[in-house]
Amino acid sequence: MRGVVFDGTRTEVVDDLEIRDPGPGEVLVAIAAAGLCHSDLSVIDGTIPFPVPVVLGHEGAGVVEAVGPGVVHVRPGDHVALSTLANCGACAQCDRGRPTMCRKAIGRPGRPFSRGGEPVFQFASNSAFAERTVVRAVQAVKIPADLPLTSAALIGCGVLTGVGAVLNRAQVGLGDSVVVIGTGGIGLNVLQGARLAGALTVVAVDSNPAKEAVARQFGATHFLTSADGVRDILPDGADHAFECVGRTELIRQAIDLLDRHGQAILLGVPAASAEASFVVSSMYLDKSILGCRYGSSRPQRDIALYADLYREGRLLLDELVTETYPVEDFAKAADDAHHGRVARGVLVF
Repeated sequence: MRGVVFDGTRTEVVDDLEIRDPGPGEVLVAIAAAGLCHSDLSVIDGTIPFPVPVVLGHEGAGVVEAVGPGVVHVRPGDHVALSTLANCGACAQCDRGRPTMCRKAIGRPGRPFSRGGEPVFQFASNSAFAERTVVRAVQAVKIPADLPLTSAALIGCGVLTGVGAVLNRAQVGLGDSVVVIGTGGIGLNVLQGARLAGALTVVAVDSNPAKEAVARQFGATHFLTSADGVRDILPDGADHAFECVGRTELIRQAIDLLDRHGQAILLGVPAASAEASFVVSSMYLDKSILGCRYGSSRPQRDIALYADLYREGRLLLDELVTETYPVEDFAKAADDAHHGRVARGVLVF
């Protein structure tokens, strides 16, 4: 079968991947569509260290082909969106409703694929850039069959991360002020999360002026090409500032833009060894810096919720899909994503 494999040096679309059958508590999914996220590119450029060879992709949707013993919540023929959380469901963190903190869901790459008889790693417990993948049952969330799979694919990372960061982690309140630095796929979902939460002033900051129209479509009330103008709109600072790019100087900007009791939420992914600085004395007015993994989401609950919001016209998904690419055009899709030509490109099989 076809898939996108990174071997540590180069990335290629191959047609000789094999995948094992689903075991107990697992689901085999035929991938229909998969969003290309910057995290996939970060594996290629080394920003995210990951063992190789690896099948890339982690934002996908498709149709269940088979289920292993013990799986009862989905069956063959069901449409599903996939999450990256292969959480155990039984530890203290899962029991507290914090599956993103489950230790079995972090840094334990499996190898359900093989090529030429040699095992191949699975990225983010998902590997959606393959015609078929095997995931834990908890990662497969049933969605309505009338939801386009090209749009549904984006729920599993961009929407869960961006909207979830607003609603679950920051808990933005009615009338709050929000600054969003970076309006790529994650930033746009932060914007619509702020809109859903009822934020009053939502300032989008992006150096590319061509992004203003889509930023306003998703929920921005103001658009700036530099953070220098934020204080003209919010003289006291923002209640919430989201950094969605992954650059340490922008993390500093997010912190400096906070009002009293404000919080900076870090969503962008810099290099693993990157360090950021801030003025310590500026934090003593009850300001906070919050890390956020995967939107602090609970995928079985949140994906179903976002699917319903989409069907009601309150959550934008179709508008995120800037372009679709046959999987064979991965190189072009990656180049477009790297240069910011698309909000989200989607690979289709």
